Amino acid sequence: MHYSENFEVIFTFFLLSYRHKILDFSGVDVKTTLNFSEEDGKICFKNYDNGYYKQIESIPTKHPNILKGVIIGKKSWGLHVKMWSEGISEGLFTKREILKQFEDVNIEIPEPFLIDFNNQILKKVNKILFNSYL
Repeated sequence: MHYSENFEVIFTFFLLSYRHKILDFSGVDVKTTLNFSEEDGKICFKNYDNGYYKQIESIPTKHPNILKGVIIGKKSWGLHVKMWSEGISEGLFTKREILKQFEDVNIEIPEPFLIDFNNQILKKVNKILFNSYL
């Protein structure tokens, strides 16, 4: 099966970030099951992203470890962006410190994710500034 370049970039980003233990905590238990008759990890991730497995407790796939890593990476990104943007806006650490974790292991963050990260930081900073004027 052929996947779009965008899908490949995102899939690889989540998998590498998980494997390098940058995005390896999502706060949610992700269950996958080895089943050789099922689809590969990429197809299952695409189906997961499209909501296909909402009612399934454990996702059957030929690549359970890969699928689990990509899903945890995806869920972890959302959680981490929230926490990182709060920490940056409060001056606990810098955006550069966060981005360096990815640079150190040659992981390129997809542009839409960087835009979202920047927007979250600005949103938190604006909230702090607004509350300081009250």
